[in-house]
Amino acid sequence: MLWAGGRSSDSGLPPPPPSRPAASGVMAGEQLPSQRRDRPGITPGSLTVGPFRASLSWAVVPARRLSHWLPVVAWAALIFALSSVPSLSSGLGFWDLVLRKAAHVTEYAILGALLFRALERELPAFAIGLAYAVTDEIHQHFVHGRHASPVDVLIDAAGIAIGIAAYSAARGRLPAWAR
Repeated sequence: MLWAGGRSSDSGLPPPPPSRPAASGVMAGEQLPSQRRDRPGITPGSLTVGPFRASLSWAVVPARRLSHWLPVVAWAALIFALSSVPSLSSGLGFWDLVLRKAAHVTEYAILGALLFRALERELPAFAIGLAYAVTDEIHQHFVHGRHASPVDVLIDAAGIAIGIAAYSAARGRLPAWAR
């Protein structure tokens, strides 16, 4: 067998590099191993293009997904910041307690609505919101002047459920940018 350039395969010289055009070193009807079609799933170029394309798929974040999750993260950060304040007492006695619990319901209702907007499913939104409420109470345990309370987690859970229900009911009437 003669290779392109006049060298025979038994001349003792190495075969030409595979980067040469196929017509110059391959006899008619012969195929290079990368051109064989008897191996399912492997086609020319699939070993170089396919994995590269798949490895970058995580890097492309749709703007819609980003615009849905940024408010969730921002609101969770606000809740965290408010939980870091040592004392939120206003000195109003009973009304202070009512106002703080109403604030819990309100802030977690907003979180629940934002989570439902981002996830578009009630149960995962509720579960993530509840998990955040638990971690918020654990955080408050370590803040001087604050304490963790299982009752606050229940109040937060009620707020999350209210937020999910309110967003679910209003979703059809919201403008497209707010959905």
